[in-house]
Amino acid sequence: MSNVPRPAEDERFMDEALGEARTALPHGDVPVGAVVVHEGAVVGRGHNRREADRDPTAHAEILALREAAARLGRWRLFDCALYVTIEPCAMCAGAAQQARLDLIVYGAPDEKAGGVRSVFEIADDPRLNHRVKARAGPRRAEVESLMKEAFQRLRLRD
Repeated sequence: MSNVPRPAEDERFMDEALGEARTALPHGDVPVGAVVVHEGAVVGRGHNRREADRDPTAHAEILALREAAARLGRWRLFDCALYVTIEPCAMCAGAAQQARLDLIVYGAPDEKAGGVRSVFEIADDPRLNHRVKARAGPRRAEVESLMKEAFQRLRLRD
């Protein structure tokens, strides 16, 4: 895990993920943002595009993983870290596990659908052939505030 960012770098990369999350707001998507980091550089970015693309798999994490794999020319992202504003769902945690990521860092837990620790524990399930380290918390208050504001806006539109 020598190439994976250390906790001291978490805030910097979470800021990148938050920037991506804000990009989802204008097209009516839930503001989730993600970046994949390799050797200290962002190699994949994504924000939720389910509404914009009418695609149930267009989650921020999936899009960031796809871009990182394309940029690095490989699907095994064993020396990469995924930074995401909200704890990944089961689909995204599974994709991170399948990509052989070293690390997932998320800003806030998702008590209703979290696939890393809150509801499911896919990242470190001993039944799977690869385990992904995880840590939570950078920019949690900012992430939670952004989500609260977004859901208030969505409720007002309905």
